[in-house]
Amino acid sequence: MSEAIILESEISCPECGHRETETMPTDACQWYYDCKACGALLKPKKGDCCVFCSYGTVACPPVQQGDGSCA
Repeated sequence: MSEAIILESEISCPECGHRETETMPTDACQWYYDCKACGALLKPKKGDCCVFCSYGTVACPPVQQGDGSCA
């Protein structure tokens, strides 16, 4: 039996340290995220497929499912 996919992840802004819990999309990558505290535009780090894989506490649904990336 496969593990349930986690759909919430806490994103941490590298600019100001603000943390926000967000629901991840299951049907698309999220390549950009606006920090709700300082307004910084977050983009995935090199080698990561989305902002959740770069700055979140939980990897995106496709990575959790073993697809390797959401691209």
